[in-house]
Amino acid sequence: MTLLPQTEINHITTVYLQYLFEASSMADLNLSNYLWFLLLLFPLTFLLLLLYFIVRPRPVRIPIKNRHVFITGGSSGIGLALAHRAASEGARVSILARSVDKLEEAKHAIRLATGIDVSVFAADVRDCDAVWKSVEEAGPIDVLIVNQGVFVPQELEKQGLDEVRFMLDVNLMGSFNVIKAALPGMKKRGNREPASIALMSSQAGQVGIYGYTAYSASKFGLRGLAEALQQEVIADNIHVSLIFPPDTDTPGFEQENKVRPPLTSILAESSGAMKPDEVAKKAFNGIRSGSFIVPCNSEGHLLAIVTAGFSPQRSFLMAFVEVVAAGLLRVAALCFQWNWYGSIEKWHSQNK
Repeated sequence: MTLLPQTEINHITTVYLQYLFEASSMADLNLSNYLWFLLLLFPLTFLLLLLYFIVRPRPVRIPIKNRHVFITGGSSGIGLALAHRAASEGARVSILARSVDKLEEAKHAIRLATGIDVSVFAADVRDCDAVWKSVEEAGPIDVLIVNQGVFVPQELEKQGLDEVRFMLDVNLMGSFNVIKAALPGMKKRGNREPASIALMSSQAGQVGIYGYTAYSASKFGLRGLAEALQQEVIADNIHVSLIFPPDTDTPGFEQENKVRPPLTSILAESSGAMKPDEVAKKAFNGIRSGSFIVPCNSEGHLLAIVTAGFSPQRSFLMAFVEVVAAGLLRVAALCFQWNWYGSIEKWHSQNK
């Protein structure tokens, strides 16, 4: 048996010890990384579990098929798209608007597209008695979509108070009139399936924009109405949704573009317009899930997180995103404000 020279034995021993040392160091490093991972994971897991137990109201599914869906402002634009979608999904549909001719046109168009006859009611939402009469004639409502809206863009200094009152009366007070008329029947409805009250707001109801002073005030008001109303009707299994569409390609939007202030166009140029049927699809998805905040595009999702505040949240996962992303998105919001105010300053310096 041949013995290894002492130098080779020493070399082998050194290599082996070095290997053990490196393996031990690597194990310590892996363990350290694992512990740091657990330390990071624990608070996030705890937050998820906490949110799962505390989010209110609880998740719900609101059926549309074979339900009575009542839509104000239903003769054109987003309202007409909502009526088309509700009818195509098997709902009994009623639409309310001011113009008898437009209502008949809408009824004919829906019948051609879906084969379904809808009920039409001519009334001005500012006329409380006329709204009550229409709602009583329509019968108990399962899904109420308060969609009417008017917009006259102008700086407050230049805008007449009659136009300001017009927007507030139609957009805000009109919503009170419609809900007040529908609520008693909704509470007494025969079936106890979940019901819905959805209000059509606007992204201008999440953030104020130059030239939208009165309009934004009317749409911001809907949020306070919706938050308080949800607490009042939750015991009756009625769920409130607040829908925030961006600029939407409707006849009203075309008219708005012709008269809105130049600075409004500059500030709003980055956001593209949606189609009414796209908004209607997003709206019904939100209504079905009982979502309180219903954004309609990617910008809307960001605005929903930034402006979440005290609003109800049914999804614990969405609540988690709101909590984790709020700080970063606040920085993004400040960047937007920096850009907007820079554009305003530049415009005024060029137009003195």
